[in-house]
Amino acid sequence: MSEAPLELRTAPMTPVEPGRRPPPPLWAGKNVGYVAVRNASLNRQRRTRELSELKGGEVVDVLVVGGGASGTGIALDAASRGLSVALIEKRDLAHGTSRWSSKLIHGGLRYLAKGDIGIAHESAVERGILMEKTAPHLIRSLPMLTPIGSGVRRRMVPLTLTGLWAGEALRVAAGTSSKLLPVPRIIPIEEARGLFGAIRTAGVRRSLLAYDGQLCDDARLVIAIARTAAAHGAKILTYCKATSVDGDGADVSDEEAGGTFRIRAKHVVNATGVWADSLAPEIKLGPSKGAHLIFRAERLGHPEAALLASVPGTISRFVFFLPQTDGRVYLGLTDDRVDEVEDEARASERDRRFLLETANRVLGVPLTERDIVGSYAGFRPLLAAEGADTADLSRHHQVLEGANGVLTIVGGKLTTYRKMAEDAVDEIADRAGVTAGPCQTRALPLVGAEQTSTPRRGDARAEHLHFRYGSEAAAITAMIDDAPALGEPVVEGLPYVRAELAWGIEHEGAMNASDLLDRRTRIGLVPEDRRAGLSAATEQLRSKDGP
Repeated sequence: MSEAPLELRTAPMTPVEPGRRPPPPLWAGKNVGYVAVRNASLNRQRRTRELSELKGGEVVDVLVVGGGASGTGIALDAASRGLSVALIEKRDLAHGTSRWSSKLIHGGLRYLAKGDIGIAHESAVERGILMEKTAPHLIRSLPMLTPIGSGVRRRMVPLTLTGLWAGEALRVAAGTSSKLLPVPRIIPIEEARGLFGAIRTAGVRRSLLAYDGQLCDDARLVIAIARTAAAHGAKILTYCKATSVDGDGADVSDEEAGGTFRIRAKHVVNATGVWADSLAPEIKLGPSKGAHLIFRAERLGHPEAALLASVPGTISRFVFFLPQTDGRVYLGLTDDRVDEVEDEARASERDRRFLLETANRVLGVPLTERDIVGSYAGFRPLLAAEGADTADLSRHHQVLEGANGVLTIVGGKLTTYRKMAEDAVDEIADRAGVTAGPCQTRALPLVGAEQTSTPRRGDARAEHLHFRYGSEAAAITAMIDDAPALGEPVVEGLPYVRAELAWGIEHEGAMNASDLLDRRTRIGLVPEDRRAGLSAATEQLRSKDGP
């Protein structure tokens, strides 16, 4: 970048012996960058170089197809065990399901209500690993309110309380600190209103208060996983579409530069989620769609907690308002079977009506269509079960081996991506002739997770950068110090600054304006904001010294 070049110094790449744990990346520096065992930066130059190596005939131990949470998780797990890895994604990282979640890292309370203790415990364990070890910079503890007498029928209160205490037992069993996730309790409605100003108080005296984990951004988690895999030597290649796969590799189309080529690999994993059956026709999926609506935070009193309302006629389904740190509030979630998987899901009129009608039961002043400023939806890659409703389909993941030797991973959810990846790589490690070390990812920090001092309260920009970039926020701040124009907002009224666009291009693999607005930041979730930010994104991409 011309205004403030960021010096990235990379230590020599020491080969990792199979079966031996590689050294973790070391993030340090004089506020100008980082020193790493392997460079974690993803950009156009690196893509070109690594594509050339693969086109030249390099054979990797593991080829992963799919750049979502499960795919990048597999790439990281395999690379950190000493295996050589390439990952290809037909579009951008987190382009599919992994950017359309509710942004929650949750302990599986819903699965307890269905008696699925196994997946609930697995969720609680993985939540603890993310919050305390691998990605504490990307996750915060979120208070969650369930008003008693509004949105929860009184006769359901004992059942709900039992579920909350069962969830508390899971937190204890998982070993997650109560300092991170405080013990649930009942509070007066006046206290609840201090956390969510628009909550309905008429006829309501109390509210349940519990806590769960909230991601700053699901796409940012995927990007952090991918970059950590890159720091361990994995080749992370976006805009590379697998046109066919077999046990020896994949035929690939370069969607950026054009042309086709072959990637040779000893083992292949299909981690394309809801599109898995396009590469493995024997897989039978029962996908469902989850939709969210977006509101401005001021319309709901700038809430600091989530607010839940039960879906009539159910005991385990809720819709909920989820406040974000960028001045927006998400309302979700639907769970409906779909017969056809589109390239990108959309919230329908039926979704909007259902969410508004259910959520308005817990609000003092109802929302209308005019209050909606944006929406999004995503598909869940669930395994089909004859005659089952999608809300009842198992969220357990499975690793399936096709007749051609390709492994396909389906099911699961964002919270358990790490365990899904571990199970997939375990399948490879158990194959004849494979020498790989044990799984390392339970205690392997993602890029940015190194402990740093908490920003001073009231410094909005520092708090925003810290929550999205962790220890790397210092490098972004240094860019702004050297080139103050980079500290200007991309869109007035939103916390994103131009330095984040530059960082996304230089270090996070952003190739175009959509990558910047829709995944490196979430400006694009609101169409009005996207239009306002397009010129800044285009200008940064055209910077004569940019990658």
